[in-house]
Amino acid sequence: MHPKKLNGWTQEISPFHKGEQEIQTRLGLRDKMENIGRRFIRTYLPDQHRQFYEQLPFLLVGSVDEGGRPWASAIAGRPGFITSPNDVTLAIKARPLAGDPLNNNLRENANIGLLGIELETRRRNRMNGKIKAVEEDGFAIAVAQSFGNCPQYIQKRQFHWLPERLAEISPAAQHLAQFTESMKALIAQADTFFIATSYADRSHDANQGVDVSHRGGRPGFVRIESDRAFTFPNFTGNNFYNTLGNILLDCRVGILFPNFDAGHLLSITGRAEIIWEGETLKAFQGAEQLVRITADKIVYLPDALPFRWDFQESSPSLKLTGNWH
Repeated sequence: MHPKKLNGWTQEISPFHKGEQEIQTRLGLRDKMENIGRRFIRTYLPDQHRQFYEQLPFLLVGSVDEGGRPWASAIAGRPGFITSPNDVTLAIKARPLAGDPLNNNLRENANIGLLGIELETRRRNRMNGKIKAVEEDGFAIAVAQSFGNCPQYIQKRQFHWLPERLAEISPAAQHLAQFTESMKALIAQADTFFIATSYADRSHDANQGVDVSHRGGRPGFVRIESDRAFTFPNFTGNNFYNTLGNILLDCRVGILFPNFDAGHLLSITGRAEIIWEGETLKAFQGAEQLVRITADKIVYLPDALPFRWDFQESSPSLKLTGNWH
């Protein structure tokens, strides 16, 4: 076996930036997580991660626009559209969905975050890096950090591929200043969404960048608060605090709500506030923090996805979480 395959994090600098470290310290986890992070966060893709990405029909992507605002996106293709020519590169042979802000965010040397997730098996892997090349039919990414995630809070769904949808032209994207009633219904009924965050530090490339992460809960775990705002509970995860650590240093976020039954996507960029204490937090079983999102821009992509999912079962982790009261 190549000796590199035995290595975790080998750089002198911590795999966690100052925002992640601050939250880990606040919660009494700093030394423990530094040790775990150095064991499990890598600067390359293990072979099993390379094989996992290559079999996926879709990928979650976190990117940042020219104004520094994060967006969470989905990109799709026939299985095999993702390849890994070596253990420090992923190549994507697909263009972003029509109307998705990702179309304007693919720039050489731009930070980017990836989440590969298989809902039917609850398997997921994360990666962030920099775009090394952009071509007409896709783009390539140089790996900065790579690690696996546990299956917590992932609802199991069966994937159904609709290859004919790849060639069809989707309806035009809708740009809005506030949520419509149908969008509020999608958010209020959601059991899954994805969140993109970013932190840029030119002095430490190794532990900065864009992250895109999964969030799951009981249907209704996201509470609508106004035509532009909603709140969700943050449950115990891997204790890396990539998302909250980024928010602590840059409150801008991107949110993606999928409609699993119809293939619609609701994409939001806005600002996040972390709520650390209070009666509302205490009343929500399993919540470590609450996060309030206020939307600045909303993009609705109808009929965007060339696949559907059938719900199978909720995550067993949800037995330890509550509901809004």
